[in-house]
Amino acid sequence: MQNAGDLSRRQILAAAGFAGLATLTGCGGGDEGGDAKDLTKKRNGAMKDYRPGQQFKASKALSFSMLHNDNPVYPLKDGWLFWKEVTKRTGITIKPLDVPLADYEKKRSVLIGSGDAPFIIPKTYHPGEVAFVSSGAILPVSEYVDLMPNFRDKVKKWRLEPELDSIRQSDGKYYLLPGLHEKPRSSYSLSFRTDILDKHGLTLPETWDEVYDVLKALKAEYPGTYPWTDRWSTNTPFPCGALFQYLGQAYGVKAGWAYDNISFDTTAQKFLFTATQDAYRQMVEYLRKIVAEKLLDPESFTQQDDQAVQKLLAQKSFAISANPQELVQNYRYNLSKQVKGSKIEMVPVPLGPAGPILLSGIRLENGIMISSKALKSDTFVAMMQFVDWLWYSEEGQKFCKWGVKGVTYTESGGTYTLKPGISLMGSDPEAPKDLQKDYGFFNGVFTYGGSWELVSSSFSPDEKQFQDVMSRRKELPVDPAHPLQSFEQEQATLWETPLKDAVIQNTLRFVLGKRPMSEWDAFLAELKSKNMQQLVDLHNKAYERFKKENG
Repeated sequence: MQNAGDLSRRQILAAAGFAGLATLTGCGGGDEGGDAKDLTKKRNGAMKDYRPGQQFKASKALSFSMLHNDNPVYPLKDGWLFWKEVTKRTGITIKPLDVPLADYEKKRSVLIGSGDAPFIIPKTYHPGEVAFVSSGAILPVSEYVDLMPNFRDKVKKWRLEPELDSIRQSDGKYYLLPGLHEKPRSSYSLSFRTDILDKHGLTLPETWDEVYDVLKALKAEYPGTYPWTDRWSTNTPFPCGALFQYLGQAYGVKAGWAYDNISFDTTAQKFLFTATQDAYRQMVEYLRKIVAEKLLDPESFTQQDDQAVQKLLAQKSFAISANPQELVQNYRYNLSKQVKGSKIEMVPVPLGPAGPILLSGIRLENGIMISSKALKSDTFVAMMQFVDWLWYSEEGQKFCKWGVKGVTYTESGGTYTLKPGISLMGSDPEAPKDLQKDYGFFNGVFTYGGSWELVSSSFSPDEKQFQDVMSRRKELPVDPAHPLQSFEQEQATLWETPLKDAVIQNTLRFVLGKRPMSEWDAFLAELKSKNMQQLVDLHNKAYERFKKENG
């Protein structure tokens, strides 16, 4: 689940110019490469001729500190095969500083602020790195990607330059090494109890109009229920974050977890405030209608996830937002134990007025910050080579995901099969061992991004079918670069949060019927009073400046 950040994703867009990312595909000179002379005394343990696809092996035993996000589903164990095998293959010992998942972002900030952060700081979602740029506590990693041939190779092959440009800062550099995807991957949509649909002669909907029709039919059959109850409303700025995100996509607007105050209008060729778009209002009106007709449980916007799931299991509802993992491990598994003959399926995101599209910017994932302290070490080059191999090489990514061939998995013709007795995310509930819990592989700290072949290698049949449909949809272009200068960024930050809060609060009020749609224009006027137009003007000024300076 990707949480929305408190700052606008586009607030700190950096310049795509400065020769773009052309130097990524070259030899590392110019803006991206840094000065090789500065690194001559920092090559202790490094490989001399490290190339794409080559196994990294330090020339001497080294160790590097790393912040580790401890997931309670598979808590860290010192005896994981992962740690031992990393050292065996690379000569590097990772020294993890373990932080509980719930406290990760707070602890990370404290450690960086106090100067005690480990060298390698993964699991950072853009724009989470922005807060640490001005202090100089983290490196402008774009200056050192010449040391990372696998990273550069993927950026070139997959044409990811526009996506990387979108995370640059006003100095033209980026401070986060994101996970890189060959193709967009969609994760969330609506799921339905198909055994219930079959019972009443209903079919899975393909459009939002059909979603409404199916819900109406279910309401007629079960008048005492809300056909749809939803989740992902707590611990997130935007309640029902998944629902709003994929519904917004159908209308071509950023909403839910994807919400951003600023959006680019490709027709007008300028930025505007997201919630002022007609399509945003139309999305709100659609959701308001199904809440008013008691097709969607109004508690969806406040309840805990467990409460939503319990309603599904108790047959008080027949539809719920899902991702492929939750569908299989949670809904289907628990329904099968409680409701004989139950079936539940996740549909491709239903189509709306915007047609078969994907919102932009989903080929980058959470990534890695590098502490500025690391640059002072004589092993800096070796560390960057190691990061490049483990997180960005095909072999490193396959290792992080599946483990050791012949020990945890077998592979034939691109098909990966876990060894007998090993389970992954509930694939074999009777297996005595778990790939994540007992071996340390498929750990979210290390496993993300990659080629479509590798990413899809772990898909269940359900997810493969879902992704095949979604991959045929057209991804919208990434918003053009419009880097804010430092003083502009400070001003934008003051305006961003009050505006975002007002949008979220009023979106919910309209949806829940607590505010009449006749007051929509009044709502927009309230946004203007909170410096909405000044924020838009700031971004458009930056956009025009960038175009003028870079042709």
